[in-house]
Amino acid sequence: MGPRTRLRERSRQAREDSRAAVEYHPRIKDLPAAERPRERLRDIGATNLSSAELLAIILRTGTRSDSAISLATQLLSRFGGVAGLARAGLPQLCDLRGLGEAKAAQVKAALELGRRLLSAKPEERAAVKSPQDVADLLSDMGFLEQEVLRLVLLNTKNQVMGTPEVYRGSVNASLIRVGELFREAVRENCTALIVVHNHPSGDPAPSPEDISVTKRIVEAGKLLDIEVLDHIILGQQGHVSLKERGLGF
Repeated sequence: MGPRTRLRERSRQAREDSRAAVEYHPRIKDLPAAERPRERLRDIGATNLSSAELLAIILRTGTRSDSAISLATQLLSRFGGVAGLARAGLPQLCDLRGLGEAKAAQVKAALELGRRLLSAKPEERAAVKSPQDVADLLSDMGFLEQEVLRLVLLNTKNQVMGTPEVYRGSVNASLIRVGELFREAVRENCTALIVVHNHPSGDPAPSPEDISVTKRIVEAGKLLDIEVLDHIILGQQGHVSLKERGLGF
């Protein structure tokens, strides 16, 4: 075998060795839609995803040859799972090939948010015990130029779970759909609610329409096993509780 032949043979072998050393990983976008972490989170929920899949969503992409899932798996393996990953410093994460400072910072930020969530104390919800409490809670409604109807959703301790706006515009019996009014209450699984709306005129005195609407809402609440505690009208001149006046209850 002459020198040129040996040179060509060594060159060919080098190319083959180089090809053998390259390992391609499928990219997230090349996976079937049902197997992509983000789509799986949407379809089955975050709690059903593996740690590698959740981490892959944070990373999104790795290097040209590493998929996000492959990179996430390497991270978890090197640092001994999520707990070890949380203990690792930013420089340690950056030592892994394919993980730059930006991606490492995203991982550390996500883990820190999780840590803060675990250590956070639940906030005490505001409780309403009287019509005045509701008037104070939604005092801004008394100064609105347009009529608005909101609900104060309550749990078993009369703590406020939310105050969603249900209607904006004229609040009358012909426009209000009771099913729509109770939709948020059913979704939040609240045990009681208070109806609140305002009179842009400033005078909170209830109209016949207000009383008629209240009757319909109270009856619907009984059917749905959600107690309607009150209907309060707010205005610049104060507030009126229909329950206190025995109107519609």
